[in-house]
Amino acid sequence: MTLQAPSIEMTAGEATGAHELFAGAPATVEFNKLRKRLVRNARQAIDDFAMARSGERWLVALSGGKDSYGLLAILLDLKWRGLLPVELLACNLDQGQPNFPKHVLPDYLASIGVAHRIEYQDTYSVVTDKIPEGNTYCSLCSRLRRGHLYRIAREEGCSALVLGHHREDILETFFMNFFHGGRLASMPPKLVNDEGDLFVLRPLAYCAEADLARFAEAMAFPIIPCDLCGSQEGLQRGTMKEMLDGIERRMPGRKDTMIRALANVRPSHLLDRSLFDFAGLARSASGLGD
Repeated sequence: MTLQAPSIEMTAGEATGAHELFAGAPATVEFNKLRKRLVRNARQAIDDFAMARSGERWLVALSGGKDSYGLLAILLDLKWRGLLPVELLACNLDQGQPNFPKHVLPDYLASIGVAHRIEYQDTYSVVTDKIPEGNTYCSLCSRLRRGHLYRIAREEGCSALVLGHHREDILETFFMNFFHGGRLASMPPKLVNDEGDLFVLRPLAYCAEADLARFAEAMAFPIIPCDLCGSQEGLQRGTMKEMLDGIERRMPGRKDTMIRALANVRPSHLLDRSLFDFAGLARSASGLGD
């Protein structure tokens, strides 16, 4: 798959954007190119995976990290350009972590005029009760958070839960499954939840984490760190991140190549008998089988 995104032209007058979120955005050429690239990549993913249907409502999960802030800003930018015909509702789930700054997200969202819902559910106490001290909380914490977000999406009449996972998240998950799970699988840009009533969407699937980090810094988002529970060290995902970053340093452009590879699968050249009928494979006089 070659990423040839639809053109996103930006005039000098559009540099600061019409939405209030972009009121303080830098007016530099460098930032405008970065913003344009992120918007283009997100639009490409939305189009490639048929994410948007006119008149629907999306619940945009907002953690307070750089990726979810970037997700919200890019979706608002697409709406301003008339390229995203859906209603957006931002949602933060306050999970009861110690020292969580409860005021940051509601204050920020109110200041930029974004519709939002703040939900408090003390999943932190549940996780710390179930997981032995010193172990990683992330897996159980994520499952509990996802369950509450599904519930909120239903209560708000949303058709989809929208998450801020980016290119690196998808590649890291692929290699975690490859090395530790014994399967070829990753985070799909679009899926249906187990109950079958909600889509889970990842519009940032083609966006680079480094671009999102630069974007967040330039936009001066009020970042809430993801280390409030103190369980972020020594994760398998961190090992995958280091491996991928090392490959990219030695061979620039490999991450883009790997993302394209995930959209260019040849079942006949793998070993999964449920995907390809090896038993029924016949010889061909043309010799064009490989």
